[in-house]
Amino acid sequence: MAIQIISILLAVFAGVYMVLVCYMCAGWFALPFFSPKKTPKTKVSVLIAARNEEANIGRTLSDILAQDFPKELLEIIVVDDHSTDNTSAIVQSFAGQGVKLLKLNESEPLNSYKKKAISEAIAMATGQLVVTTDADCRMGRHWLASVVGYVEENDSFLVSSPVVYSEEKTFFEKLQTLEFLYLIGLGAAGIGNRRPSTCNGANFAYLRDVFYEMGGFNGIDHLASGDDELFLHKVAAKYPDKIGFCKSRDAIVYTDAKSNLCGFISQRKRWASKSTHYKNKEIVALGVTIWLFNFLLLSSGIAALFLHTKLWLVFTVAIGSKLVVEVLFLYPLCQFAKRMGLLWYLPLLTFLHIVYIVYIGVAGNIGKYQWKGRRVN
Repeated sequence: MAIQIISILLAVFAGVYMVLVCYMCAGWFALPFFSPKKTPKTKVSVLIAARNEEANIGRTLSDILAQDFPKELLEIIVVDDHSTDNTSAIVQSFAGQGVKLLKLNESEPLNSYKKKAISEAIAMATGQLVVTTDADCRMGRHWLASVVGYVEENDSFLVSSPVVYSEEKTFFEKLQTLEFLYLIGLGAAGIGNRRPSTCNGANFAYLRDVFYEMGGFNGIDHLASGDDELFLHKVAAKYPDKIGFCKSRDAIVYTDAKSNLCGFISQRKRWASKSTHYKNKEIVALGVTIWLFNFLLLSSGIAALFLHTKLWLVFTVAIGSKLVVEVLFLYPLCQFAKRMGLLWYLPLLTFLHIVYIVYIGVAGNIGKYQWKGRRVN
């Protein structure tokens, strides 16, 4: 009887997962490719929260200063989050090019220094549009013009844009790049389907006035993560039709995958930690459904291996279905990111993803983790 129940549940959830991924495919294709048609007119404040980024911050600032964007409309503010290296000194070396440095000086510990850093920078900013990125990112010359052009031409209040891992040095980093494309595609597809769910603060833009209208990070400021995704949810609750995704290769921001498993797990636990604070029941249901499907796959796979071989058939069909729909979803995303070669790793990633989803779904919501040298609740 137990075997029959597991088989039926796995078949049902496999079917639901296939429908969900096909729905995400439709969301991605619903997004038109974008290319700006006019010269930007909006003043922009690019904000970077940096902690111990001496190895990266210089090249990031150089990329931003090299943008094909009107200099009189560009303001760059870097917030040094209690760095113990030469981050501040490197930022100050760009002062002659207009880069502003702000230092956090909180004496009492916080659980979200990044939200504090962004809030302080926005209070100092003079731009109508806030664009956040990270201190270890790279971008092409047309990045800012593409993002700002999208905001202007679509009258958007908030815009998410693509982030892609680059310069992979190891097999592990290539697997991360493929998995991260899935996450970026999930966020883009949600916006394409007019159901915004996720985004990435490394390439995130919103109107300064909307930030204050939403009360900034009030209500989510006690959480270590969520300066991007949870704020997206706040805006989506009031202005769902004013949120966009800039589907443009010129708008891509590039960053690096984690070099080791510990760094990867810590990052994903941080991202998962905010999921218990979602207020949108549709997003919660989506996350729970995906987790349950992977949990059933893992359980049935173990049971088939050690307990009951009759589960092999339903397990094989379910994981085969998972692989097929994920190929359909990731194929256009790999095309967009010019990473078609990564699709060869998908069969392996499909198996590893099962264990990863089940573990992170639990660990990200019950445990602590290290981030930027700090222990976070």
